[in-house]
This record gives sequence, C-alpha cells and structure tokens, in this order.
Amino acid sequence: MTLSMYQASVPVFVRALNNLTHVLKKGEAYAKAKNVDPDTLLQQRLIFDMLPLVKQVQIACDMGARGAARLAGAEPQSFEDNEKTFAEIYSRIERALAYIQSFKREQIDGSEERRISFKTRNGEQNFTGIEYLQQFTLPNLFFHCTTAYNILRVAGTDIGKSDFTGLR
Repeated sequence: MTLSMYQASVPVFVRALNNLTHVLKKGEAYAKAKNVDPDTLLQQRLIFDMLPLVKQVQIACDMGARGAARLAGAEPQSFEDNEKTFAEIYSRIERALAYIQSFKREQIDGSEERRISFKTRNGEQNFTGIEYLQQFTLPNLFFHCTTAYNILRVAGTDIGKSDFTGLR
C-alpha cells in the first residue's frame, strides 16, 4: 500500500492541532486551579528570545492551513494574529482545522512534484510538494506544537507524552 500526499498531510495536520487543543485546555484548567488568569499563560515563553505561547499556536495553525493549501495548489487563506484569550486561540484552531479539512483528497494527491514557492523572512523558498511537506511543513508544525507543549509543561501543567501524541 502506498501512502498518498493527502494521507501524509491533512490527517497529520488535524491530529497535531487537535492534540494542541487538548494540551492547551489542560494548561487553561491548571491556571484556573491555581487562581491565575489563564490568558496570562498565552504570553509565557520558554526563554526571553523565543516567541510566546500564543505565537507558537498561531504558527502551528498557519503551518497546517498553509501546508494544505499549497499542496492543493491554492493560495493560502490568511489569518490575523490578534488572539489574546484562550477562547480566541481555540477559535483560531477551529478555523484552521475547518480550512484544512476543506481540501479534498483529489486536490492534494499527486502533488509530490508540484512546484511550491513562497517568501519567508529568509528569502524565497522553493520546493517540490514532497520536499515542502517533509522538509518545511511537518518539521515546523511539530516544532511549534512541541514548543507550545513545553511552555505549558514548564509553567506547571500536568501533561505528558500521551497528551502530545494523542495516545491517551
């Protein structure tokens, strides 16, 4: 059996973002249990020169949403980065999930050799579809989900590997 580009992307993006929601909810509950405004957690960082939790979540959402769109040959939808509360961040994840799931298998399958180019702060990036998925989107998605997990863990949230992987 061959793994298709759709199978290697959309379900993986969806699972990662659903698991991210799970750890965020545990972080929010932890803060409430400690009588701390949970929204202050969104500004928590691992270290001063890293992005805060809210930005980690925004980028994770963007990786999934832009990843699905570019693999489908579509112009990625833009999301404003204006979330300040857990409610808003959950809404962001839900919108990203709906967008990702709007792409059909036939739009993404066969995109292995599709040319994908876009600009980043490091300049023009050029990939084939398979390179884009394996070398850019998946590593970035999991980096930002992992960093969000780590911020919550360092803040004291009782989460473990099974919360991150979804194998609970």
